[in-house]
Amino acid sequence: MAKYIGYAGTYTKGGSEGIYCFELDTEAKRLSRPKLAAKLGNPTYVTPNSDNSMLYSIEKADGKGGVAAYQIHQNSGELTFVNHQLIEGPSPCHVSIDNKHEYVLTANYHSGKVHAFPVNKDGSLREPAAEAAHTGTGPHERQEKPHTHFAGYTPEHNYIAAVDLGTDTLYTYQMKNGSLTEVKTHSFTPGSGPRHIVFHPAEKYAYVMTEISNEVIALEYNPTLGEFRELQVISALPEGFTDKSQGSAIRISKDGRFLYAANRGHDSIAIYKINQYSGELSLIEWVPTEGNWPRDFAFDPSETFLVASNEETGNLVLFERDSETGRLTLLQSDIPVPYPVCVSFLHQV
Repeated sequence: MAKYIGYAGTYTKGGSEGIYCFELDTEAKRLSRPKLAAKLGNPTYVTPNSDNSMLYSIEKADGKGGVAAYQIHQNSGELTFVNHQLIEGPSPCHVSIDNKHEYVLTANYHSGKVHAFPVNKDGSLREPAAEAAHTGTGPHERQEKPHTHFAGYTPEHNYIAAVDLGTDTLYTYQMKNGSLTEVKTHSFTPGSGPRHIVFHPAEKYAYVMTEISNEVIALEYNPTLGEFRELQVISALPEGFTDKSQGSAIRISKDGRFLYAANRGHDSIAIYKINQYSGELSLIEWVPTEGNWPRDFAFDPSETFLVASNEETGNLVLFERDSETGRLTLLQSDIPVPYPVCVSFLHQV
């Protein structure tokens, strides 16, 4: 059986100091106690590159925000600082890297911008080469201006998808001659507040988690044109639930059969079966996250396990996942991390 290394990004308050590293023992079905891997201000989203040589993290420092690059030590998961690129103003909320290791992308909730940072051969970052600034508002009180919440490459690598909570819009860009060129836009129901997007492995469907309306939106995706068409809108909450709740993370299994969506407030993960012919979703169950305000969750590389992070109760939770039914079984809920807001595993390479 294997052991997998994972990381938890945090808000650096209440005792948190930065990025924490943990190990999943798949034979014992246990997570190790997380240890500090990098001291860093507000590493609220972290992601490894495809060969696990580098980890990229959001960083906040001295009134600036940007991305920090770390070399990953393969056996221990320890991190060595390489460099960072910071921009005046608030820090971004999301970071991703393309599979070719050419650009690190950030989405900035506060400024409503997408930035593209070129990556050197040694994994270090250069100053941002491209920027896209969104415009517009929405009807909800939190939509007084653009709030970009996600930016990442589409699976065929032709486009960049950017999700804006403030404008209820999904933007499609192409990187041309070092610039971000807008190709298409897709508008959602006003006030829905889209947050993150995931793509079906067959590349013909995509799914958006909305934060404000706490829904999942199924989309048909055209990888040739970079455009989307709405197929279904389904609540991620039980019928009759009226307390405060916000959608957060969304993940899809590698086989494209199951979709998972987290609810902060209802404090659960909704599990859906995906119709492979229509792309539409049908609910399987809601699973409590054994803590408050689940900001993120991630599969281990084998997708036999899932780890969720509860921001307000400061705990990681380990579930075992049934690959045939998609259902989750609780294994461990007492893994302490202060203010965990992101979970990411190294890839299986």
